[in-house]
Amino acid sequence: MMKNFVSLTELSADEIWTVLNKAIELKTEWKNGGNKPILKGKVLALVFQKPSLRTRVSFDVGMLHLGGHGLYLSPNEIGLGGRESVPDVARVLSGYVDGIMARTFSHDHIVQLAEYASVPVINGLSDFNHPCQAMGDFLTILEHKGSLDGVNLTYVGDGNNVARSLMFTAAKLGVDFTIATPEGYEIEPEYVAMAQQFAAESGATLRFLHDPIKAVTGADVIYTDVWTSMGQEAETQKRLAIFPPYQVNEKLVSHAKDDVIVMHCLPAHRGEEITDAVADGPHSVLFPQAANRLHAQKGILALLMA
Repeated sequence: MMKNFVSLTELSADEIWTVLNKAIELKTEWKNGGNKPILKGKVLALVFQKPSLRTRVSFDVGMLHLGGHGLYLSPNEIGLGGRESVPDVARVLSGYVDGIMARTFSHDHIVQLAEYASVPVINGLSDFNHPCQAMGDFLTILEHKGSLDGVNLTYVGDGNNVARSLMFTAAKLGVDFTIATPEGYEIEPEYVAMAQQFAAESGATLRFLHDPIKAVTGADVIYTDVWTSMGQEAETQKRLAIFPPYQVNEKLVSHAKDDVIVMHCLPAHRGEEITDAVADGPHSVLFPQAANRLHAQKGILALLMA
């Protein structure tokens, strides 16, 4: 079984299903009166370079539900890779805690933490992928569609870390994946090639388009994210001029299946990538999706730290 939870590319389909099934088990247990304290006495270090609402609260509460404790470490307290080298931070924290969750700018920092730590390391987000988000997302799709069989998942917007995470997970699990991006904002060719290898094994179909209407036609799930991610603020005005045709609005959603669900990893820039009418409308599962971060991550914590 996995030692760390760093990149979706490193996980087998069986390992991903193990996380999802554990999440379902723990969510059911929690709804029926609470989780068993399987992490009693355990401490998870929460290392943040980037701010977060969902990642911070869901990991903290997840540890509480499982009987353990989350220890928040702000960007200024560590200065990861600046004031102190990443390998040194990994080795120091390993002497104090039972697991490390890190939310970083550079994926290389996560990789180094996993290499030098003697306790499990969880990727809470990096510029390469967002695997915890993907687990919450696929848990949400399972709950609303009943199965992943025959599901068409369509992402509209920037080919960013969230888009890569959805692509890798879909390709591993045999879920058909379509992405529509503006020209110049596609997922990088080397990552597409990796996903196509996974898809060849699972039977998933991957489509890479520029036309958002064509992309969402027949979709079971429409997913979007902010047009400008943290760290790209200098590109904001340029992106605001390019991305409006990729807004998830009622007109775009009308081209998908009648029972389509609309997803967003949040925070949303309402009026940009998604309208209020869609975010708060009948197809939206934005907030059940956010809540499922808690349960998906409890699955990860239980498998790595119990």
